[in-house]
Amino acid sequence: MKTLYLSDLDGTLLNDDSKLSEKTIRIINSLVEQGEHISFATARSMLSAQSVIQGLKLRDGVIVYNGVYILEPSSKKVLHERLFSKEEAQKLLELFTQYGLHPFVYTYIDGVEKVLYEKHEFHEGAAHYRYSRKNDPRFIELDNRKDLLQGDIFYFTIIDDKENLDDVYEVLENTCSFMIVYQQERNREEYWLEVMPKKASKADAMLRLKEKEGFDEVICFGDAANDIEMFKASDTCYAVSNAIDEIKALADGVIGSNNEDAVALWIQEDVNRRKKREAASSCMKKEKI
Repeated sequence: MKTLYLSDLDGTLLNDDSKLSEKTIRIINSLVEQGEHISFATARSMLSAQSVIQGLKLRDGVIVYNGVYILEPSSKKVLHERLFSKEEAQKLLELFTQYGLHPFVYTYIDGVEKVLYEKHEFHEGAAHYRYSRKNDPRFIELDNRKDLLQGDIFYFTIIDDKENLDDVYEVLENTCSFMIVYQQERNREEYWLEVMPKKASKADAMLRLKEKEGFDEVICFGDAANDIEMFKASDTCYAVSNAIDEIKALADGVIGSNNEDAVALWIQEDVNRRKKREAASSCMKKEKI
């Protein structure tokens, strides 16, 4: 049985300080060295994910931007991608303009990832996001809104108060043309409205990774709304104890919290259980012979 263990990062594999504990790093690296397949699926970019997974020695494809990309972890080679058409990107920008909203636009320009945004007075939550990444080379401030539509666009993010986002979220939901994640930021007041190409999702990327690498099963771990579709599409799924109720209701079980190394410990125990079963099965076959 070839198993992929696939975990969300923030609120799941990472603790409340958005860090990996030394214990989690030690357990996962040991299991990977033994030949186990462990990876992550996150809303973060690869650049942002790299800053919080330092020390992990993963070998299997990783899922970033909520499933827009599957990347080879060491080389960052793109294994699969989902992009907006030029017409879709234009339609979205026109909609956001109609509602007076200011998106961050994620794109690749000449093969280099950029995050474009229009010069304006930031919402407090958007300012927190932007300026907590002061040295991030991806961010480019532009004077003209029309200049946001450059390169190969794959993601839009708007950070604002819920009451300012509800109406445009409803419009987007009714179009059924895009994949949308709408949720409150962890431990903060603002909401994030994230819009991706229609087929982009953690679930879609997970299934592609499963098929491409020939996994017999995927066991996933999560805590938030953007893990819902992944939970539904997985073979088995576990919620951390700090997860939202909707995730817990979908889960096959609830494990410890993200501050207790719960994911790494559960995987370690599952691998040990599997090895014991395989050893017992091997013994029974020998006895029959």
